[in-house]
Amino acid sequence: MSDIAGPTVRVSHGSGKWFPKEPKELRALVDSCMGEANVPCILGDIVGAIAPHAGFQYSGPVAGHTFRAIQKNADHSGAPDLAVVIGFSHRSEFHGIALMDGDGLETPLGIATLDKEAARQLSQGNRLIEMNYTPHIDEHSAENQIPFMQATIPRAKYVVALVGDKRGDTVDSLVDGLLGLSATRKVLVVASTDMLHDPSHELVSATDRDTLVQMETMDEIGLMERWSPAFQVCCGISPVATMMRYSRAMGCNRGHILHYRNSGDDFPESRGQWVVGYASAVFSTETKAA
Repeated sequence: MSDIAGPTVRVSHGSGKWFPKEPKELRALVDSCMGEANVPCILGDIVGAIAPHAGFQYSGPVAGHTFRAIQKNADHSGAPDLAVVIGFSHRSEFHGIALMDGDGLETPLGIATLDKEAARQLSQGNRLIEMNYTPHIDEHSAENQIPFMQATIPRAKYVVALVGDKRGDTVDSLVDGLLGLSATRKVLVVASTDMLHDPSHELVSATDRDTLVQMETMDEIGLMERWSPAFQVCCGISPVATMMRYSRAMGCNRGHILHYRNSGDDFPESRGQWVVGYASAVFSTETKAA
């Protein structure tokens, strides 16, 4: 964090751990993941998206599909001016939503500007949304999306949020706040999630196929009902539910599943030990793709 008298710049925790710490190496990796992604041109405005948050060597090629689609959409429909990245805490549960405070978040690709006014608007008068950096300390779920977004929509400002529980009032509270922001801003909501974690490659593959159908049909209620602490169909279930409800309210009625892989597909040695699923999806105000 910077000197107390100057701007408060948070430093991403993932450099050298989840993604390369050298700027040129990281940019080359991000560009490669996006450049190799073959995605359709999504009509309308992409208002919501799903991307995984594992180490870039594992989930980066899948995430690249999400952000390549956003990049192509921005080129012909205009880029969002505000990106709200929703993650969750892997370490603790709390009631409500914690917004990252400060002026910026620094990654090896530079400083992503945090939109303090948008964060203030979200939290003002809402008892479940607060400025609270503590849950963000050493948490990667939201931060791991930022390098991709810096390469994709470089002029956007950010709100970085962690959802602390799976209660309906928490999700509804954030959706209401996002809709308020969208009245005056072009907002993109990115939900950070991986899919099932299990030693069985067969179980992960079969379970994730069903989850992809529910993502495509925007059945967040069904996803929430399938989820349990021992069977996490999406580890970021609350971010996904929030994004889907927001996207539906913005006029989307079906998701675009862009790509799916799991670690057992690409690293067969992980089968029988620990397999994790990764999905790429976007949600737009038009359901057709060119």
